[in-house]
Amino acid sequence: MKRPLIFSLALTLLASAVLAQDEIKIGEFASLTGGSASFGQSSHKGTQLAFDEINAAGGVLGKKLKLITEDDQSQAGQPATIVRKLIAQDKVVAVLGEVASSRSLEAAPICQQSKIPMISPASTNQKVTEIGDYIFRVCFIDPFQGSVMAKFAQSKGWKKVAVLTDVKSDYSIGLAQAFKEALLKGGGTVVKESSYSTGDKDFKAQLTSIKAAKPEAIFLPGYYGEVSLIGKQARLLGIKVPLLGGDGWVGDSLLKVAGNSLDGSFFSCHFSADDKSEAVQGFVKKYKAKYNNETPDDMAALGYDSVMILAAAIKKAGTTESEKLRDAIAATKAHAGITGSITLDEKRNATKPAVILGIGGGGFQFVQTVAP
Repeated sequence: MKRPLIFSLALTLLASAVLAQDEIKIGEFASLTGGSASFGQSSHKGTQLAFDEINAAGGVLGKKLKLITEDDQSQAGQPATIVRKLIAQDKVVAVLGEVASSRSLEAAPICQQSKIPMISPASTNQKVTEIGDYIFRVCFIDPFQGSVMAKFAQSKGWKKVAVLTDVKSDYSIGLAQAFKEALLKGGGTVVKESSYSTGDKDFKAQLTSIKAAKPEAIFLPGYYGEVSLIGKQARLLGIKVPLLGGDGWVGDSLLKVAGNSLDGSFFSCHFSADDKSEAVQGFVKKYKAKYNNETPDDMAALGYDSVMILAAAIKKAGTTESEKLRDAIAATKAHAGITGSITLDEKRNATKPAVILGIGGGGFQFVQTVAP
């Protein structure tokens, strides 16, 4: 009676092995819960949409792509544990993630040492890709983003600017430095520098000292959670000057918390759903159809682009062998992405345009596109 059972078990294991050979496993680590959940959820949704499209069209190299997603809970320490598991246990051929630069910086050395290509959809801190030749990104970097916002401020006549930085965020520190350098180079002045830490709720002391410096604008290179609170508290203190920021402002809870306190403010980002191009509107339509009429943001578009660049590289390489896949990703030129034409430079950073959005009337308005 045991032989049929053993035979059945053997067939099941064989079938599972054959199925596994017909899949290409790709790992993703994202902040699906915690303080940066809006980022991670949006990026994951764009990533999943791309996987669905690719698999519906037959996959890559005759195989379906299998996405293995892990939640890092927006917490330091989690990315390293997750990426080790994805590589050692799940045997992924590449890793997608993270949005937050600090968490990408934690995971990247493990991918580099393991020779597993990692593509960050949205980590803009310059140090991320400096970790090694297996680390890539599909977003622009902070020196460009900082320069864009400094030049925008000066074009508006705002030369005296205060800077409020999150000292616990590599992203915020890097973007603040880039902005200050560009502002000073253009003849502007940093009239006051102040700081806070991720998770803080009360910013009145910093804002009071900033108000006393009489800036014409305040540069706030933080994430949406703190930015929304800072915006409300600034207006309550009678600060009326515009607040300026970067792509960390993107988050569906920004205006839910800030209300109209951020009206008249501006930030740089990667994408606008109002872009009338056929590619963008096609993406918006597909995204809304899949996610209950939800409008995609930057992180969703970047998540989508990261998958499409990886899939194109696998197809070009003709294999998932790590060195050949790494070289194929590095050779990405003029990829027609949802967030613009993407070319990876010799440092594995994306050369692409930035978008500036304004805030008012309960939403975001497209202001301009800035070429690299």
